[in-house]
Amino acid sequence: MFVSIPFSGVGYRSWRRNVLRGLSVKNKLGFINGECKRPNPHSPTLRQWEGCDDMVTPWILNSLSKEITDSVEYANDATELLIELEDRYEQTNGARLYQIQKEINDTSQGTLDIINYYTKLKKLWEELSTLSKKSQCSCNCTCGAKEKFLQGRAGQATNIIPHGLNETYTVIRGSILMINPLPNLAQAFSLLIQDEKQRKIKPNTQLFIESTSMNVASSRSNTYRTTYSANTSNYGGTRKGKTYI
Repeated sequence: MFVSIPFSGVGYRSWRRNVLRGLSVKNKLGFINGECKRPNPHSPTLRQWEGCDDMVTPWILNSLSKEITDSVEYANDATELLIELEDRYEQTNGARLYQIQKEINDTSQGTLDIINYYTKLKKLWEELSTLSKKSQCSCNCTCGAKEKFLQGRAGQATNIIPHGLNETYTVIRGSILMINPLPNLAQAFSLLIQDEKQRKIKPNTQLFIESTSMNVASSRSNTYRTTYSANTSNYGGTRKGKTYI
């Protein structure tokens, strides 16, 4: 299996990327990208091709949930199988882009710690970047427009993240927004993680200081009472030659 959790209809892009990586490791990526096409019926390599394709197809089927597997198990080969999945679950239209962007804007930290909050946002940003055709452009840009576009996307990500943080991170949030140029996603969360670790250490330190202060105050009080008791325990006694009645 190429994925830890079978694909059930949600997160197609992530599933597809893992499958492609697994096929690349097995040196079988050509069976779904068109490089290793089915030979003609009289070719001596047909049986060999069919044997490899019959191995690739179950690999993909094992990465799907049972419900989806039942609907595509009669595909003739691996290429046809992936094309059917592409037609069914691939969504690159504007509605999906708008939906992801809205999820990013509405995401807040809440009860999540910094690591889980980062993971949740990072997954959304990666899906948004994958769906965006501009970020997938592989041409050699010479005018610098592509670099500026990517920098703008990184700055936008760093700008959105602090706004979803809890109020306890107000100081570090302001510090991140004042950095020029804005740090990338990983750098921003590195600062947040350091701040979170300091917050976990600070309460214990403060508790130790307060406990020490209370012990010192208690010790001074006991010393005062002991001294006072020693000087006045004998009521009617003699101190410095004087008699107290």
